[in-house]
Amino acid sequence: MRDHEIRRALRRDLTTAFAVDPSTLILDELGICCGAVRVDMAVVNGQLKGFEIKSDQDTLDRLPNQCSGYNRVFDTLTIVVSTRHLQRVETIVPAWWGVVVAEDEGHAYPNLKHIRYEGLNPDLDPLAVVQLLWRDEALSLLQANSMDKGLKGKPRRHLWRALADSCTLSELREMVRTQLKARPRWRVDSVQMPSDGKFPLFAKSSDFRYPHARSRNRRRTDHPN
Repeated sequence: MRDHEIRRALRRDLTTAFAVDPSTLILDELGICCGAVRVDMAVVNGQLKGFEIKSDQDTLDRLPNQCSGYNRVFDTLTIVVSTRHLQRVETIVPAWWGVVVAEDEGHAYPNLKHIRYEGLNPDLDPLAVVQLLWRDEALSLLQANSMDKGLKGKPRRHLWRALADSCTLSELREMVRTQLKARPRWRVDSVQMPSDGKFPLFAKSSDFRYPHARSRNRRRTDHPN
């Protein structure tokens, strides 16, 4: 089973699951930890949910390193795998990860079957969470809370650290989710359907740059300097 087949089925199921909450944002390829790793799909609502896909064409070689990064940032995580990987993947991901298997039943979409439901991440890293903010966003939050003294000209790592040191984890999580939802053009104003009418399109985080960032040499579009 191929990656794009599983991805389409996951988009469909997530769209259905969160249709009652118009504030929910669904993103493809969200970079975390300063772009060190990217999760295949993320849902942003009252939580930050990560979804990783491993198809028949994938190996599991990178999964332990991906787990290490994802575990620092996401409130919940679910891995969606072909039957080929199911047995081994359950020995790699933490017990609180959800596990879903994609089964080919000869229909337009594979059937996504829950093997294990997700739990809450017990060990978020506040600094890794706040690194999802772009520099201008972090500075604006510091200014709004009168915490920007001596920081206006500093690199983003200093702004992230100031926020992580001054706010509770709960506050940081809420700030980050709010900023992700508010980014220009990240939210599709109205759900568009491709020509086959089978599944909705979502914005990719890698498609957009923060409009006020002026650096010519950004390393990644997810985190402009």
